[in-house]
Amino acid sequence: MNQDHEPEATRRDASDTESSRASRGWWDQNADEYQSEHGAFLGDDRFIWGPEGLDEAEAALLGPAAELKGRRILEIGAGAAQCSRWLAAQGALPVALDLSHRQLQHALRIADGAADDAVGLVEADAGALPFRDRSFDLACSAYGALPFVADPVRVLREVRRVLRPGGRFVFSVSHPIRWAFPDEPGPEGLSVGASYFDRTPYVEQDEAGRAVYVEHHRTLGDRVRDVVAAGFRLEDLVEPEWPEWNTQEWGGWSPLRGHLIPGTAIFVCTAQS
Repeated sequence: MNQDHEPEATRRDASDTESSRASRGWWDQNADEYQSEHGAFLGDDRFIWGPEGLDEAEAALLGPAAELKGRRILEIGAGAAQCSRWLAAQGALPVALDLSHRQLQHALRIADGAADDAVGLVEADAGALPFRDRSFDLACSAYGALPFVADPVRVLREVRRVLRPGGRFVFSVSHPIRWAFPDEPGPEGLSVGASYFDRTPYVEQDEAGRAVYVEHHRTLGDRVRDVVAAGFRLEDLVEPEWPEWNTQEWGGWSPLRGHLIPGTAIFVCTAQS
């Protein structure tokens, strides 16, 4: 690939295989920049659900922090495992899984010199989890995996498989309404520019037409139906409001937009027996 070539942004179909290959390559290539740009906001051992800055320490969407001790927890799309590191500090037994080798290298970098290695790191695809049935008490994903896969039900069913009955899975994704607006933090991002109902994936591709980045759109109703189809019960849907203290811009997220439209949707689910 010509390194001087800017990827072409388009909307087209992208298979699960193509999406997975693109995600692995994109995150391996961009992990350094991502951690450099957002690492301070995310922290080394905080559990942040999205750009609004909602903190699990306050939200307790996985349950009270005091009840996490000794619980086996799987984090999917863990990046540099910041969330898992917070869980370990509460006494939990987390495993951080990510598709990107380079992201997990950042997890090792952050953990260098730590008192223990309480976070297990696993490089694997979320659609084929390398764990036994019913091997985790809880699972979580903060913007990990689900926005980037063509078949989210496959991932959700894998999570359901490795959870014990009654286990909670909490995941955050871009709020589906954002797909109707331009991905801009300023006033130009406040006017509807596309159909909310157009599920055609957003794809960035190289000069040969190979996808180098893929993101898949599901409506809010699609997400709910996916959760139910995978064997979960939806307990809550959290739409974090933009807090006054947060003055940052992150891609299309910003205080201007955040005070007017939701940017993140968090699904709180329980595995059915």
